[in-house]
Amino acid sequence: MSAETEEKHKTIFLVEDNKADIRLIKEALKNSLVPHEVVTARDGMDAMAYLRQEGEYANATRPDLILLDLNLPKKDGREVLAEIKSDPKLKRIPVVVLTTSRNEDDIFYSYDWHVNCYITKSRNINELFQIVKGIEEFWLSTATLPRE
Repeated sequence: MSAETEEKHKTIFLVEDNKADIRLIKEALKNSLVPHEVVTARDGMDAMAYLRQEGEYANATRPDLILLDLNLPKKDGREVLAEIKSDPKLKRIPVVVLTTSRNEDDIFYSYDWHVNCYITKSRNINELFQIVKGIEEFWLSTATLPRE
């Protein structure tokens, strides 16, 4: 892989417990013009182990973008967000909350913890695809992301 190709390759860390949403989000990203890899964690404990490169994740790739659901088993997405943004090694990784919650407390909490963006998932498949494409265009093509 050339240095130019390597520099363009992005890692998206999808923290989502719903198998159908994982499948749909991956499908929406399938025809991306930006070379990328989608890595998933289905609960908050695995998400933090991956991000901290613990145990089986010792060689995990640092993600360029985190898509985080708030309603997760084992460790809630709110806790995951707080841990990410409190950790000097992780806090600069952009986090987009992608959740079904429209609760104002969740929105305020997320922004209090410096989430980069809060997006409510649509149950309409075409709208969800449009949302994911917008995330991809902005965060992987337009925004300048911090390097490790």
